[in-house]
Amino acid sequence: MGTRVTRDRIGFAGLGVLGSAIVPHLAADGYDVTGCDIDAARVASLGIARAESPDDLARACDVVILCLPTVEALHEVVSGPDGLDKSVRPGQIVLEIGTFPVAEKVRARDRLAAAGAILLDCPVSGNRLHAQRKGLTAFGSGDRAAYDRIEPILRAFTKKAHYVGEFGCGMKMKLIGNMLNLIHNSAAAEIMVLGMKSGLDPKLIHEVISGSASSSSMFEVRGALMARNDYRHEGMNFSIPLKDARIITAHAADLACPIPIYQAALQPYYAAVAQGHRDEDAAAVCAAMELAANHVRGT
Repeated sequence: MGTRVTRDRIGFAGLGVLGSAIVPHLAADGYDVTGCDIDAARVASLGIARAESPDDLARACDVVILCLPTVEALHEVVSGPDGLDKSVRPGQIVLEIGTFPVAEKVRARDRLAAAGAILLDCPVSGNRLHAQRKGLTAFGSGDRAAYDRIEPILRAFTKKAHYVGEFGCGMKMKLIGNMLNLIHNSAAAEIMVLGMKSGLDPKLIHEVISGSASSSSMFEVRGALMARNDYRHEGMNFSIPLKDARIITAHAADLACPIPIYQAALQPYYAAVAQGHRDEDAAAVCAAMELAANHVRGT
């Protein structure tokens, strides 16, 4: 494990659903955080300094964390007209914590390496609700010495942080973790609907199953939303797991590896989006399954 260097000033690019839940933990741990986001109000709402552009962020900070929504945003921040590569210093470390194809992260790594910086592939597993509770898990990969150097930063906002190997292994570990998250979420919805249609109270189902050998972290977090039938407290909406599904499916296809359980668990996600739940928490797969089962609560 690395030793924390108190001079670290952290730059954070991407203050959306996940990033805005991570930054408060960094600040609480004593780090000086500067944010960069296309929406200046997001930075202001967190009470942190704002960088006008990614290159300003690199210039002002020692370590930069990227938490971006799309491949296009990743490359714009890394190597766009005002990208990090214009101002990074030799040996400066950049953490990429998002979910993108390994080839795209390699492309970003190589652009920063040409400027002397080190990009680590370090995706995190968990949604906004996990992040708020400091329950994320980080999968670090790439230069081992650089990872050891920044591991204390990861531990400031995660429950667990692991070094998993050469660059790209973090994403490979994240993909299988995401598969389990989605499978567990759909399974939680399935048992909740069956239980309710059998006459059981949904809040009682959640209370009894939570903490038992049958439970999962996903059931305990998202099952609570299912029990309340309230999906407005968004941990992660449907856009992100459906984006990830394309990456996972392509990765499995490249390896000729069948993933039938994952593909079956993905179908309720499509149904939920078709029924208008796209911008709600992904626990709303329960609502989609209730409709499929012709179950109306209170009847």
